[in-house]
Amino acid sequence: MKHVLSIAGTDPSGGAGAAADCKTICAHGCFALNTITAVVAQNTQGVREYMDVPPSLIAAQLDAVFEDIPVHAVKIGMVSVPETIRVIAAKIAQYKPPFTVVDPVMVATGGQRLLAPEAERVLQEELIPGATLLTPNIPEAEVLVRRPISTLDDMETAARMIAAMGAKAVLIKGGHRIEDATDILYDGTQCHYFPGKHIESTGTHGTGCSLSSAVAANLARGLSLTAAVKEAKTYVFRGICHAPAIGKGHGPIHHFYDLYHTVGWE
Repeated sequence: MKHVLSIAGTDPSGGAGAAADCKTICAHGCFALNTITAVVAQNTQGVREYMDVPPSLIAAQLDAVFEDIPVHAVKIGMVSVPETIRVIAAKIAQYKPPFTVVDPVMVATGGQRLLAPEAERVLQEELIPGATLLTPNIPEAEVLVRRPISTLDDMETAARMIAAMGAKAVLIKGGHRIEDATDILYDGTQCHYFPGKHIESTGTHGTGCSLSSAVAANLARGLSLTAAVKEAKTYVFRGICHAPAIGKGHGPIHHFYDLYHTVGWE
């Protein structure tokens, strides 16, 4: 069994952050490890409050994992302040896991910036260069390249520009597109298209967390990058299609639909 480490914030409603990461990792047959970067009071209706974990405690969590258990892939999510980003980047450089998937949580669903300019700069300079794969959505990619993204050609250009910042590969997620939900992966050499369609569903909480964790688990299991992304996209799509009715707002995807379907628990 492969071991995949989630570095993320909490979600007491279970749909995003470390909770979604661990469910996704387990759904892919891997053992889930986690390091908490922030304690977040949120539910299906939004974020109420959060508190960053002190950098020294983040470092201690990471040391506790890496010094004891082989880590085959890492997924990094919520990193809200420069100090958090720096300590994680330093530990990734120290322990050198085989794969590091970074989901840059920079822009809220409502369009609000979640990172201060200083944190954005540190993310770009210290964390992105260590990424095997960076998975921004379109608004986050727009922040990184400082230009609007409207077309598929724009997405391709942005992916190449972000890769030039040091990431080995970049997946720009197309969920914010109106025409479709096509994702574009730039693997450092060429672009690969992953077509998708929009689904009328409120079960979309934590989709970015789940997708990046699925890619990390797939890479840990030995899949190629393109296959890892393709299977992760299918996993999230099926999870949205069969999302359980949980909460009063945007609920979680069904992280274990395939398992429940197999044993007749639908």
